[in-house]
Amino acid sequence: MPLHTRRTALMAVAALLATLLAQFATPTGRAEAAPAAFTHPGVLVSRGQLDFTRAKVRAGAQPWKGAYEQLAASPYASLSRTAKPRATVECGPYSDPDRGCTDEREDAIAAYTLALAWYVTEDSRYARKAIEIMDAWSAVIKKHTNSNAPLQTGWAGSSWPRAAEIVKYTYDGGWANAGRFAAMLRTVYLPQVINGSNSNGNWELTMMEAAVGISVFLDDRASYDKAVTKFLGRVPAYIYLASDGALPKTAPGSGLSTRDQIVKYWQGQSTFTDGLTQETCRDFTHTGYGLSAISHVAETSRIQGQDLYPQVGERLRRALGFQSTYQLGAVPPGWLCGGKLKLGLGPVTEVGFNALHNRLGYPMADTQTLTERNRPAGSNNLFVAWETLTHAGNSG
Repeated sequence: MPLHTRRTALMAVAALLATLLAQFATPTGRAEAAPAAFTHPGVLVSRGQLDFTRAKVRAGAQPWKGAYEQLAASPYASLSRTAKPRATVECGPYSDPDRGCTDEREDAIAAYTLALAWYVTEDSRYARKAIEIMDAWSAVIKKHTNSNAPLQTGWAGSSWPRAAEIVKYTYDGGWANAGRFAAMLRTVYLPQVINGSNSNGNWELTMMEAAVGISVFLDDRASYDKAVTKFLGRVPAYIYLASDGALPKTAPGSGLSTRDQIVKYWQGQSTFTDGLTQETCRDFTHTGYGLSAISHVAETSRIQGQDLYPQVGERLRRALGFQSTYQLGAVPPGWLCGGKLKLGLGPVTEVGFNALHNRLGYPMADTQTLTERNRPAGSNNLFVAWETLTHAGNSG
């Protein structure tokens, strides 16, 4: 048997065993995922990964040097940025109306961008600006409203703890209002995301990314376990594998029980193949949101010492490969979304590719081609930012 075939088979067996253990480890089927003590900084990027990134940039090595230059030139890294907080952020469908939605998301990304700039350069002005932005929002915001409130909270709530983790645990200049920021995450963000959503899968996956990151920052083991349990129920319902049977799995509590209901939920797609996602036939942009959130939660779990890649890695690998093939220009067959795809996957492949190919050694030819073609990966202006800088070839 060829080496890559044996690797794939072993990963599939490991994923099955890990899933069974997660389901039956406790009488309730809840995931007991939280570590005894959380690792900080530990949301998406670890201290080792940050050290690797800083060393590569300072050595002038590519693609990290170019990726940092892209970050430094972006408006998110501006030391003259003024935050635009508000007490109520109102977001309707597709952020219409947009009453603070874009401002909140972009300020959260800016805080993370500035935190990365601080770590790479050790210029304290960046850390102070990140703190200024986080303090501005924690002093004002009270709630999110309208139909997109859960998703908006997930988007911004994914970026805030990344920034806060880096600043709190690597900057020794002090952050007087760190407690107020933590209270904001606990009272404004966590309740909005922790119970998930039965909307399209990218919603719940993004919300669980936010819940996991917030739980790490708050050292909240109960919320972390609850979020991981919901995450592990959603991933198999978002990415199909042939081993699932004739139909995709459904998320616990989804209410989907018939073939017609499942096909409708999968955008009318009635033929299923490895790596197809619940939103592939909607568009690749929303699919990218879901895949990005999966990779982010898995990466955070690895840093926290409770690695979820054995449970979700094969699905993520297949999905990245499937979407990359068509994003690179392959012509879709007639049975796939009626032969028409809406492309635009976004800068979302770097984290999963690094974990599954670079760390674990699994072949991912199309994903590799797409990832390297898109370097340096920038931001999607929602919750993804600078992943070539932080994760290209980074095994820390």
